[in-house]
Amino acid sequence: MAFRRARNPEGRMSLGDHLRELRRRFLISAVTVIVGSVVGWIYYEWVYDRLAAPFNEYKDDNPTSVISLNFGNATAAFSQQLSLSIFVGVLLSSPVWLYQLWAFIVPGLTKKEKRVSLAFIAATVPLFLAGCALAYYVLPKVLEVLYGFTPSGASNIQQVSDYFSFVTRFILAFGGAFLMPVFLVALNAIGILPSSAMIKAWRPAVFGIFVLSAIATPTPDAFTMFLLAVPLCVLYVAAILVSKLIERGRRKNRPEWTDVPDDEASTL
Repeated sequence: MAFRRARNPEGRMSLGDHLRELRRRFLISAVTVIVGSVVGWIYYEWVYDRLAAPFNEYKDDNPTSVISLNFGNATAAFSQQLSLSIFVGVLLSSPVWLYQLWAFIVPGLTKKEKRVSLAFIAATVPLFLAGCALAYYVLPKVLEVLYGFTPSGASNIQQVSDYFSFVTRFILAFGGAFLMPVFLVALNAIGILPSSAMIKAWRPAVFGIFVLSAIATPTPDAFTMFLLAVPLCVLYVAAILVSKLIERGRRKNRPEWTDVPDDEASTL
């Protein structure tokens, strides 16, 4: 009969415990991704039509261009259905694996810190899905610009795997970018990144956000870049505010004698 390992009363974990915890959370996430992938496999045709819609929209708007999606070999259709199913599984299971990731990074918060941080972590799934939705919204414009570089008279017969690889990575990149404030709050909660450091670094942070947005949206117009950069800047400010709330609660729970300078005698 197997017995569960007793918890350390001080809340400390050895390296082996950390690895076992990581394995447990990884397995939970993997199982939910597999279950979501099964759903993606069942609704593959609907998913395929939705993701191919921006391509077909460009094709309809440019009837003179020679452009099409092509399955290059006998196994390409099966491989594509499998990869898109996994993509759907990642999206559908995002509430589970995002929680598992957060719980592994920030395991030792007090009850008050958990209430503040969990109120913010509850927004991770909407943030991730909002980033994915924004990517899907700007995708037609991105494709229009990229396919616009095709020389006159040349054809653009594209492998299906290449197209959907670009689309899924583009969508996941936007979703991942919208999770930036969650990781900032996590670093603050474990004492690595104080809110004062985030405030001091706001200029390079904003610059980095705009550079990231310019890379993620390869279009020459500034409008598309601002669609990603402005929400990320707002989320950066939100991360600072939440971090300040966590630090304020931490100071309230700290004994008064810990704030006494080293060269002064405390009342203890």
